Amino acid sequence: MNKDSDLIPVVVQDARNNNVLMVAFTNDEAMELTRKTGYMHYWSRSRQEIWKKGETSGNVQKVIELLGDCDGDAILARVEQSGAACHNGTYSCFFEEPLPPNDIISELWRVFEQRRQGPSESSYTCRLFNNRNLLLKKIAEESSEVILAAKDGKREEIVFEVADLIYHLLVLLFDEEIPIRDVYKELEGRRK
Repeated sequence: MNKDSDLIPVVVQDARNNNVLMVAFTNDEAMELTRKTGYMHYWSRSRQEIWKKGETSGNVQKVIELLGDCDGDAILARVEQSGAACHNGTYSCFFEEPLPPNDIISELWRVFEQRRQGPSESSYTCRLFNNRNLLLKKIAEESSEVILAAKDGKREEIVFEVADLIYHLLVLLFDEEIPIRDVYKELEGRRK
């Protein structure tokens, strides 16, 4: 069923700083889910289905406030954004100059989901999922390698080893079903 004729545009705004994050479309069913769950749901015109923002990436939008315009034909959604709002990995879909991609974590999360759904014996990630001791040993090993690279002051090695460590930590988080947003929230809480 094509629901495009019943769509309402939604302007999504970061409630913390009033920045416009994105524009999407919703319908009655998606809005009902939004109100029920407290997280933004939209209608995908390309997939012809409802989608929860951040369902796979973890970049969810917690509803702070929903405001209708004076004509009742548009919605302003004020949200608490976790991670990137744009599918390109940027904080906002609106910017003057391209920003460096920061959504690699979401991309890795999608790869982890694919590996979990379709395990492969040749996949290193699958081996880590299936062998907790190997995963924990790799985290310890990569931590040590970061320390040694930092001790020697070798910038390229530090970057390489930190990337290895972060990868293995992300595998652990995924395996424990801990969304990356929980780590973000913990870090944000430490800023106060």
